[in-house]
Amino acid sequence: MTKKTLYAGSLYWPTTLRSARTYPPLGQQSAEFDVVIVGGGMSGSICGYELANSGIRTAVVEREEIASGSSCASTGLIQFSNDIMLCELAEQIGEQHAVAFYTACKLAVEQLAHLASRIKFEFKWRPSLYLASTELDLPKLRREFELLRKHGFDVDWWTSAMIRSHFPFAKDGAIVTRGDAEINPYQLVHALADAAAQEGLTIYEQTNIEQHLVKDGIHYLSTAEGGELRAKHVIFAVGYEPEELRGQLVKATLSHSFAIVTAPQPTSLDVWHERLMIWETARPYLYLRTESNNRVIAGGLDQRGFSLLQNDAERQKLTDRLYKQLLALFPTLDAPIDYAWCATFGESRDNLPFIGKDPTRENVYYCLGYGGNGIVYSLIAAHLLRDLIKGEQPPLADIVRLDRPSLQALT
Repeated sequence: MTKKTLYAGSLYWPTTLRSARTYPPLGQQSAEFDVVIVGGGMSGSICGYELANSGIRTAVVEREEIASGSSCASTGLIQFSNDIMLCELAEQIGEQHAVAFYTACKLAVEQLAHLASRIKFEFKWRPSLYLASTELDLPKLRREFELLRKHGFDVDWWTSAMIRSHFPFAKDGAIVTRGDAEINPYQLVHALADAAAQEGLTIYEQTNIEQHLVKDGIHYLSTAEGGELRAKHVIFAVGYEPEELRGQLVKATLSHSFAIVTAPQPTSLDVWHERLMIWETARPYLYLRTESNNRVIAGGLDQRGFSLLQNDAERQKLTDRLYKQLLALFPTLDAPIDYAWCATFGESRDNLPFIGKDPTRENVYYCLGYGGNGIVYSLIAAHLLRDLIKGEQPPLADIVRLDRPSLQALT
């Protein structure tokens, strides 16, 4: 598989883990498993953990190191709300299916909390503040609130006066959602990999699969070094690399998102009510969170064009703009930027992830969490793919499958 550059700049999360466990390459060995997962990021690690914990003989193959791809460039916001509002998704796929998808996202956050507790990983529940970027967005945001409340999601409506009483900025209205969280994504992937290895998961780093053949129902995955893995099932958890699908199964847009992490704030963060995670209705949207060491993390300014990964001057311009957006909301936060990066960001054209069977190849599956909710999608995929491999058919599978009607309708 061809390596793609996924980010540029200085990443924060890898600096928070001084020593990470490493795993040997496959080399010239041959081995057989029930399932081989290609990709050792967030999706691959969560899937590997759940499958191994279910007693399924599983291997994860990573061509570099665990968590070296998009996972280390995430900002670690965990939310059940999606880039597409529930009310908009209801218009697209019907209210029943839209609510089922949002409910699955909410359950995934709860499952992640349970998983974090099981592997003794720090998981912080944190409400989110979803702001109306302009007065024109207020009616849609209010409609979103009503639909969320109708279906039992834990939400409150904040008026402009309530926002002003809790924050140093003014907005026309907002939804407060409970049941969200924040994590360190880099540490989570490593914690999952370590825990999964103890459950029996085999992990190969520095192992690049160059050929995938099928004979008599068995998948043969081979490397240039002469190594070979045989498996009944193969899961591709390869991040934002649609060419690996060898066809036109995925209709997606790849662009870049920017993120900054400030130095620890020398002043109090009391102006930041309950350290709520913040995002907005504008597209592309600004999103903000804090860290326990008083750093502030901001992201947004999505841009199309792969040249941004190589254009230092343009990246610096957008980084400065992101910092100014942060200061416009919190003018007393004056710590400088310590880390800044630009990362590849994928969005499906119908705003849903790609999870499920390959429609053209037997026992091949995909776990592609396109969108701003990739970590949540990884939890959904881990359970859904496990059930599919066991011969079950989860109801959600039809909503996120690769040949779903909402995607087929697009040209």
